[in-house]
Amino acid sequence: MSEIDKPYVIGIAGSSGSGKTFFLKSFLDHFSEDEITLISQDDYYIPANTKTKEENRLYNFDLPTSIDRATFYKHISDLFEGRTVFKEEYTFNNPDLKPKMLEIKPAHILVVEGLFIFHYEEINQLLDYRIFLDADEPIALRRRLKRDLVERGYDEEDVMYKWINHVVPSYNEYLLPHKEECDLVIRNNVDDPLVIQTFTNDIAKELRKRIG
Repeated sequence: MSEIDKPYVIGIAGSSGSGKTFFLKSFLDHFSEDEITLISQDDYYIPANTKTKEENRLYNFDLPTSIDRATFYKHISDLFEGRTVFKEEYTFNNPDLKPKMLEIKPAHILVVEGLFIFHYEEINQLLDYRIFLDADEPIALRRRLKRDLVERGYDEEDVMYKWINHVVPSYNEYLLPHKEECDLVIRNNVDDPLVIQTFTNDIAKELRKRIG
């Protein structure tokens, strides 16, 4: 891709437990690797693995300052200019997971996802289309518990502490105010993959017209 041939940029953000991961997978499956690429804010956390377990429990990962914002923006800019980005995967301080080296290649469609992508003004202004995923709090919390207890090995006390003190306040301050400016808002309260797949099918059809 040349510097003149800018990608079509889709920003996807959602509350924790909104089903964003499944939405992204379903959406990306509509395209080949040459047509679409994904860059995720979650891979730009400032490392906190030097902290003790108690410090990690209290540390707020749900603040804009927990992200290496400058590098995140630089890598998005690199993709705009047709350069491939190499970035080590972030493994959420799980010692059982060996981080992979991510190779993010430029493509006609660029998906930028993360909690703060609308809050970061320099990134928000690059977006052509904004998608907001949401779910009622009890449903979102149930999904968060399942993910963090099973997939990330956290204990329930830690998960609940972060949910009450970090996750919900951050969502209310840094994401929810941008809901009304988004092009598409998806309320995902049912665990039915067909609901999400219907949305991704429709969006993919429209994008097909753009990339020919």
